[in-house]
Formats: sequence, structure tokens, C-alpha cells
Amino acid sequence: MAEKTNANIGFEKHLWDAACVLWGHIPAAEYRKVIIGLIFLRYISAAFEKRYQELVNEGDGFEDDRDAYTMENVFFVPEEARWSTIASAAHTPEIGTVIDNAMRAIEAENKTLKNVLPKNYASPDLDKRVLGDVVDIFTNNIDMSDTEESEDLLGRTYEYCIAQFAEKEGVGGGEFYTPASVVKTLVEILKPFDNCRVYDCCCGSGGMFVQSAKFIQAHSGRRGAISVYGQEANADTWKMAKMNMAIRGIDADLGPYQADTFTNDLHPTLKADFILANPPFNYHPWNQEKLLDDARWKYGIPPAGNANYAWIQHMIYHLAPNGKIGLVLANGALSTQTSGEGEIRKKIIEDDLIEGIIAMPTQLFYSVTIPVTLWFISKGKKQKGKTLFIDARKMGHMVDRKHRDFSDEDIQKLSDAFEAFQNGTLDTVKGFCAVATLQDIAKQDYILTPGRYVGIEEQQDDGEPFEEKMSRLTSELSDMFAKSHELEEEIRRKLGAMGYEM
Repeated sequence: MAEKTNANIGFEKHLWDAACVLWGHIPAAEYRKVIIGLIFLRYISAAFEKRYQELVNEGDGFEDDRDAYTMENVFFVPEEARWSTIASAAHTPEIGTVIDNAMRAIEAENKTLKNVLPKNYASPDLDKRVLGDVVDIFTNNIDMSDTEESEDLLGRTYEYCIAQFAEKEGVGGGEFYTPASVVKTLVEILKPFDNCRVYDCCCGSGGMFVQSAKFIQAHSGRRGAISVYGQEANADTWKMAKMNMAIRGIDADLGPYQADTFTNDLHPTLKADFILANPPFNYHPWNQEKLLDDARWKYGIPPAGNANYAWIQHMIYHLAPNGKIGLVLANGALSTQTSGEGEIRKKIIEDDLIEGIIAMPTQLFYSVTIPVTLWFISKGKKQKGKTLFIDARKMGHMVDRKHRDFSDEDIQKLSDAFEAFQNGTLDTVKGFCAVATLQDIAKQDYILTPGRYVGIEEQQDDGEPFEEKMSRLTSELSDMFAKSHELEEEIRRKLGAMGYEM
């Protein structure tokens, strides 16, 4: 049976490949806006049309009542913004203007999207013939007849396209996308519940919120049964997050605008039940000099040259009394002793906040190849004075030459290990997982590298007696040496024949 993966899922790739007719006609950044905007427009129009038909069939005359849509978490789409209007104009010179006007009409109807949607389709730099071809793709390649399946169709496509943009745009692209397998691992371990507050202080395109909502829905809750808070410093990425939340029907407070989390905290009084984040790795400069007296630095002032421990402390500051954090950090944060970081880490450990550390394999991210670690921080640890360490560097599988992914089984294995640890039933597996006390960590100079605690995986005995194995190996090595000498003499002879003596 084929391994279920969290990478690509077929339909999305087909749409992406087809929509790549735009590639080469406009710059990558503008291309992203064009495609993402069309995905958004197509989705909300389809959702509207579905609800419209339901209201017509009910026969009560509410099909033009805006409240009849909003009560079902569906955007009301005015006629000039409906996909049928756009599709009919696909091969006219005015197609760009038609789409821009549709975006303006949607914003006028939905104040939360004001100044969020792209309106660059009428640009003279965008070939209208090519744009019309893309509209046809969105019209003809998306089957919305299965309402249960189509509910998430464009949402999944949206996520896939964001991942592709991350790969195309390199390091900059990775700023708005965290691979699905990483996000799912965080969520499956944290297990957010109904009516909780979820926060991401550097939310990118909102993937942490999407997976949290999915988890709750999958466990007999309602997708919208969470309060979502986020912040994002990049204007374009903040807009993408707003659209992503709208597509998913998640009511999110992402602030009235984009803003730097350190210098302009848009949720200063928030105490969240769950905080999930993938902050920029080793971010600097972060305006430390302006924030020396900030209340968030309970465990020490983070160095100006690296924001890793500024992010950690910011999250701890915003954590509810029994709250939990799951975040992604570059491996350097596990062991650094420079500029006071080691002392900050020591104080956090001594405060018994570190619940678990997972060392992840390389090549999970589109924009960077460096290894990363998942940190789990809790103010309500079940196992007081203990920390779980997991070495997952050998887990996952390559989906292509450059990218690694986790299967659902991989994610479940990590989640099960955490649950067993919390319940006090975890068995140590050498090379994979181990539980350490605060005293154990102190003996390691408060370094949190999992390899120090889990050890090396025991190799399975092949049953060959040691003396026999050594005799065989030395014989094989002797044969290799003899062959090496023969090759050496052959090379000397040929070089000598050419007049080059060694």
C-alpha cells in the first residue's frame, strides 16, 4: 500500500501545473498574488453559489438576504464578483478589469477584507490572453459537485500553491509557509481543544490555525470552535493569512494591520491556551536596544544578534496558567552559551517549563536545509521535573531529491510517545526517546540536544560469531589492499610510459 504523505495530493499539483502558464510572464511575487487571488475568488464564489441554491430550494425567498449567508459562515458575493461573471469575460480584453472590480466588490461587502485582496489584474504587464487561459483552468478543472469534498478543495489547493511558491521563491518564500508535516506534528502533540485560544506571534499564511481547527473538527468538535490570534510583520503575507482564514471559515484576530511583534505587540494582554509558531531562524536585528526594559524578558535580555530567546520569552509571557507552546527553532538554540543565551535557557529549564524536545531531520523546509528542533513548553506539565527527548532525525521519507516529508504514521509515532510520557508509561528506546530529570539536564550543562539523552541506537546482532566475523573482515580487507597495490602499480606503469615517473 502506498504511504500516505503530507506533501502533494494530486489535484492540487494538476492545478498548479496548469496555472504555470503564467510563469515567465510576470515576476514571481506578482504571480503569487494573481494565483492566490483567483483561488480565493473561485472558492468564495463556489461556496456562495452552493448556499444560494440551498436557499432557492427552500423557497422562502431568502436567497438575497445577506444574513442567510453569514450565519453559515459564507461570504455574500455580489453578482459582479461571482465566478460566472468572471468566466464569461475570460477571453475579452476587459478580463483584468472585471477581476479587479470583483475584488473591490468583495471588499465592499466584507469589511474584514478591506485592502486585503489583490487588484493587479488590469495591469498592462499581465498578458490578458494568458490570464483568460488561467481563468478557464479555474473554471473547467474544479468540480464542485461533491459538496462534502469541495468544502476543503480550494483550501487544500491554496496550501499546496503556497508551498510551491515557497520553493520557487527560495528563502523569502519560506517566510510564509511551514511544511504541513511540521505543523501537524505540533498540533497532534499539543491537542488543542474546543473553546481554546490559539496564538501565533509570527503567523505567516496561518497554517498553524488551519491545522488546529482541523484537529478540533476531527475530534468531534466544530472547526470554528477556537479563538484565533495572530500577528505578521510582512504586509503581503498578512494579507495571505487573512484570505486563508476566510477560505477556511476561521474568524481570526490578526490585528488591523501588519506589525513587528517585538516593537508593536498587537495582543499585549492575551494569555493563550496554545501557542504555535515557526519564528524566523536566528532573526536579527530585532530592535533589542529599544526593548531593554520590556516586561517579557523574565529570564534575561536576549542578545541583539539573535532573536531565538526573544521569541521563546515572548511566547511564555503570553501563555495562560496551564497553557502549552509548540515552536520550531534552529538547532543552535539547544546548546548556545553566547551572549547570555545559555543562562536564559538554564533559568527556563529550572522553572520546569520544557516538556519535550524533538530533533527533526534535514530537508523538511523549502527555504533552508539546516536541521531544526521542535520545542514543547508547558506551564502545566503532568510529569513535573522531567523532560522528554526524541531523536527523529532518521524519520520521514524523501518525496523528491530535495525534500523530506513525514507520513501520518510518523506523526502518530511522535504523538504517541508524548502521550505515553505524559501518562508515565513511556518505555525508553535507545537512539529514539528518553526521559531526563532536571538533575540529568543540569549535568549536561543545560544543553538540550536530544542525542545527549537518547544515546545511540543498538544494532541488531547478525548472529555471526565475533572471531569468525573478524577473520572474514580482515581477509576481505587484505584482498582490498592487494587489489589497491595492483592498481597503484598499473597507474605507475602507464604514467611512466607517458614520460611521467613517480
